[in-house]
Amino acid sequence: MKMTTEEAFVKTLQAHGIRHAFGIIGSAMMPISDIFPKAGIQFWDCAHEMTAGMMADGYTRATGEMSMMIAQNGPGITNFVTSVKTAYWNHTPCLLVTPQAANKTIGQGGFQEMEQMNLFKDCVAYQEEVRDPTRICEVLARVIAKAKRLSGPAQINIPRDFWTQVVDIEIPQPVEFETSPGGATSISKAAEMLSTAKFPVILNGAGVVLAEGGIEASRVLAEKLDAPVCVGYQHNDAFPGNHPLFAGPLGYNGSKAGMELISKADVVLALGTRLNPFSTLPGYGIDYWPTDAKIIQVDLNPDRIGLTKKITVGIVGDAAKVATSITEQLAEGAGDAGRAERKNMIAQTKSAWAQELTSLDHEDDDPGTTWNERARAARPDWMSPRQAWRAIQSAIPEDAIISSDIGNNCAIGNAYPSFPTGRKYLAPGLFGPCGYGLPAIIGAKIGQRDVPVIGFAGDGAFGISVNELTAIGRDEWPAITQIVFRNYQWGAEKRNSTLWFNDNFVGTELDMKVSYAGIAQACGLQGVQVKTMDELTAALNTAIKDQMENNKTTLIEVILNQELGEPFRRDAMKKPVEVAGISASDMAAE
Repeated sequence: MKMTTEEAFVKTLQAHGIRHAFGIIGSAMMPISDIFPKAGIQFWDCAHEMTAGMMADGYTRATGEMSMMIAQNGPGITNFVTSVKTAYWNHTPCLLVTPQAANKTIGQGGFQEMEQMNLFKDCVAYQEEVRDPTRICEVLARVIAKAKRLSGPAQINIPRDFWTQVVDIEIPQPVEFETSPGGATSISKAAEMLSTAKFPVILNGAGVVLAEGGIEASRVLAEKLDAPVCVGYQHNDAFPGNHPLFAGPLGYNGSKAGMELISKADVVLALGTRLNPFSTLPGYGIDYWPTDAKIIQVDLNPDRIGLTKKITVGIVGDAAKVATSITEQLAEGAGDAGRAERKNMIAQTKSAWAQELTSLDHEDDDPGTTWNERARAARPDWMSPRQAWRAIQSAIPEDAIISSDIGNNCAIGNAYPSFPTGRKYLAPGLFGPCGYGLPAIIGAKIGQRDVPVIGFAGDGAFGISVNELTAIGRDEWPAITQIVFRNYQWGAEKRNSTLWFNDNFVGTELDMKVSYAGIAQACGLQGVQVKTMDELTAALNTAIKDQMENNKTTLIEVILNQELGEPFRRDAMKKPVEVAGISASDMAAE
């Protein structure tokens, strides 16, 4: 069938149901963006490509539908690197479209030229370049299929002079592949191990959220065994939070109950997780990973099985199907060994942690340091981070989607949120990019218009994405609610400075004259500043009402004291030793 290459490209997007594109307009993509409106594709013109990519990540994570990142070749595309790598470690199947400098000028050092394939080689699950205009549909369909199959971003690179070509081409239809239910032998071994376990524990990861029916399948298995269910770091939505077997998130600032329970395990089913390091690092002084337990690891990617932890059985497969297969092969009486005592221990451990978490008001200092004590004394009337999180928890709607960011005050909140269903918690993931909270929640709201959404960020991280306030006030953009924790510092780095660098605060202080609420107001949005728990709860309730009923975006700037929680990287830091010594007098003369 005769058509132009841009028509063929857009028809292929339509065949795969890709309805949303995020980026900034550029001449290299205008042949296709020009026909987006006719095709039913919405182009969201953002303030910056990095945050545009995070919106795409948030949209896809909240909906399960693929979205697209696209921008001008060269500098527009280079701005996507951080967000694409973020999507990679969030296992988000997004389409990255990178228009390239024209074939006839590549290598001449022309305007906005960049080697875009090498740029993303380590950031995507798959990438391919179009070699001839007649192959544009074939390559695009394959890239989309790879993104879905590998559950990660995939890149198609297109020389810009391939647009506006007339070709005779067929639009390929999507080819769906059935995911694996796991190998028969490995499923049988896993079922036997769980059937005879005295203290089985299930650890759910992102794969449980991504797999259709994954959470439900894990619930059925957990109830058969009366096994406590922990979730991996930043995967609080991988099991129903109100379920009596839910033990909470492991890892940094996670659930002490989950850590204590998994430490007693004789068999652990790691379901849909690569066992990332932050999900197994010690927390609250507890080195909880059960090194003597038998470990069953389930992951779609065989390369990640046994990569971080010693395992007993590895299962390559879909988390939902594997959980169902194991449940069907459990022996009669599976879970009966110590069932009553285990159920009582789960309930008691959870209750004790819930009481402790509710009573936590302040952050401890490490021996030999006094920063938190000084921070409380300096601003005795200001809220602490934990007081703020308790005030927030009392106002979050049960069906809300929330996003988080990288930073000390967001991390302090890791143990607090839980969710009735999946695709509700959009945390930045293991790439750890600052600036994720605002754009991710914008993308989520675009995909879930009828659901309340709340974004969270510390003031340092928020400064990286604050420019999106200039974009989202336009009529076509949906309203969101954004909370900014304002303690006027880069908190994680400041805690490092207190622990390892003798309070030598290099680059940690932020401008106290800046008002993010004021910036929001200047952008035509609602901006409010709060200083007490009651003010915060009331402001959040009002903001959610305005979001859902009046289509109004509100930024809530929460003024906090400068207490600092646990450092991110106790495992990677140590006290420096001075040997040669450093002196400013050694600087060369001007």
